[in-house]
Amino acid sequence: MSELHHECGIAAIYHLPGAEPSPLCPEQGPHEISRLLPRMLQDIQNRGQLAAGITTYSPDRANLLDTYKDIGTVAEVFRLSHRGKSEALMDEYAGQAGIGHVRYATCGKDDRNYAQPFERQHIHKHKWFSFCFNGQLANYAQLRAKLMHEGEHHLARDTDTEIIMHELGRELSSGQPGRDIAEVFAKVAAQFDGAYSLAFLNARGELLLARDPLGIKPLCYALEGSLFAAASESVALLNLGFEPDSIRSLLPGHLIVVRPDGVKIKQFAKSNRTAHCFFEWIYFANVASTLDDRSVYLSRTRLGEELARMEVAENRVPLDRDTIVVPVPDTSKAAADSMAFELGIPSREGLIRNRYSGRTFIEGGRARLAKAASKYTPLREVLEGKRVFLVEDSIVRSTTMKVLLDRIRKLGGAKEIHVRVACPPIVAPCFYGIDMSTIDELFAPKFLDNGDLTEESQLRMAAQLGCDSLRYLPVSAIARAIELPEDQLCQACITGTYPTEHGQRLYNIALQNSGQAAQGSSRTYEQTVAGSADVS
Repeated sequence: MSELHHECGIAAIYHLPGAEPSPLCPEQGPHEISRLLPRMLQDIQNRGQLAAGITTYSPDRANLLDTYKDIGTVAEVFRLSHRGKSEALMDEYAGQAGIGHVRYATCGKDDRNYAQPFERQHIHKHKWFSFCFNGQLANYAQLRAKLMHEGEHHLARDTDTEIIMHELGRELSSGQPGRDIAEVFAKVAAQFDGAYSLAFLNARGELLLARDPLGIKPLCYALEGSLFAAASESVALLNLGFEPDSIRSLLPGHLIVVRPDGVKIKQFAKSNRTAHCFFEWIYFANVASTLDDRSVYLSRTRLGEELARMEVAENRVPLDRDTIVVPVPDTSKAAADSMAFELGIPSREGLIRNRYSGRTFIEGGRARLAKAASKYTPLREVLEGKRVFLVEDSIVRSTTMKVLLDRIRKLGGAKEIHVRVACPPIVAPCFYGIDMSTIDELFAPKFLDNGDLTEESQLRMAAQLGCDSLRYLPVSAIARAIELPEDQLCQACITGTYPTEHGQRLYNIALQNSGQAAQGSSRTYEQTVAGSADVS
C-alpha cells in the first residue's frame, strides 16, 4: 500500500546527569547521547520520509537548545553516507538530551519550514522550548479560529503543530517560572480533540512526552539505569540495546517528565475507553515492533490465517500445484506467508520492490503512475502460468494495485490473479494523521451496495481493478487478529464511526462534499481551515 502514508514519528533520549554512564552510551560519553537519535529515527523511517530533525539540550553551550532539521530521509538529512559531514553535525549538536522527528505531511506544505521539531526561543529558560508531534487534531480549524480571534496572533504555517506551539507558549508565559510543565501541558491538552504523541524539551533540561487520552497514536519508552529513551515504536528502543522487558507502552492520557533529578509518570487526562489505531498493526508499524503489548508480526500472521479460513470456506479457487501466494512487498509478507502455510501452498516473492525508486507519495497524476510502475518488478520465472493469490494489506485509492495487476499479467505471465486484502474496505477518511481525507479519493465506497460489501460489489471491484476475483476481510477479523476488543480500537476508516466529537463532525462534512468538485485543497482537513466559521 505504497500510496498511503502516515504523518510522522517521534523519538527522545535523555542521559541523567551525575549517574553512572549507561553501557548504551556512544563512545563519546553521556554528554553526547544525542548521537543515538539518528539511529532511532532510522528505525521509525517507515512513518515519514519527507523530513527529519532533532533538537538537543546541553547546559555547557550558549545555545542551551539547538535544532537541526531538513527535507529528506534520515540518511540524507544527517549525511550518514559521508562520515566527515555526519561527525561534524553530531559534534555541533551534541547534548545530554534530545528529541527527534520524521515527517510526512498530512497537512501543511512540503518544505523545510514545516520540518520538526519546532523551536521557540526565549530569554527565559522555562519559556524556551522545542517540541515535535505525531498525530492530527480534528478540531484544528476551531483552535486556529479561536487563536486568531483573540488578539494579534500570526501563524506562519498552516498546521496544527504550530497551534500547539502557540498554546504551550501562551500558557508558559501566563504562569510563574517554576510552574510544573506537567500541569502546563494538562491545561493545554484539555482543548485538543484528536490523536497525538508528542515530545517537549525546554532550556531547563526538562523533557516531557505525552500520549493522547484515547491512545490512538502509539508511544513506547524504556528506562535502564541512567538512560531513558522513547519512540513511536518499540523497535527503535530494542535496537538501541534496551532489554525487551524494559520497553513499555505509555498508557493513554499519561505523560512522562524527565528532569536531571529523575523520571516521573502521571495521568493528565481521563477517558472512558481506548481507541488504538488498528492500521498500526496491519500496515504502518515496523513488523518487529510491539505496541500496547500486541506484536505487529503476530497480528499480521493472524490476518493471514483469517484470509486462509475465508478461502477454505468459499472453496472457489483450486489449491493445486499451479497456485501460489504472492505478497505485495513489504508489509503484506507476514499475512501472505501465514495464509500460504494454512492453505498448504507455496508463498513466493513474485514481486521485487525497488527500494531506490524514490518517494512516490508527493507525486501526482502521470508522475505517480510512472513511479508506481517502476517500484515493483514482477518475476516472470515465478509467476508465469501460475494462479496467483496476490495478498495486499489494504486498498485505499487503488492506484498502485491497478498498476501491479497490469504488470503481473503482462510482464509476469500469470494466468489468473486473485486479490486478497488483509483488511476490510476503506470506506471513510482519517482525521487522526493518515493521508486520506476525502471520501471521493477512496476506491471502495463507490462500489458498495448501500454501504454493504456484497458478492456483487466485489465482482465490480475486481472488474475495475483487472483481477479475476477480489475478497476483503470482514471488520470483525481485525479485532481477532490484533487480540483487542473492537471497542478498544479506532476503526473509523472501515466503519465510519469516529472516537471523537470533531472526528465525527469532519466525517459529516466529508459526506456532504462527496461527489462534488472540491474547491481549493482536496483534503477535508484543510478545507475546514478556510471555512472554519462554518464548522465551529
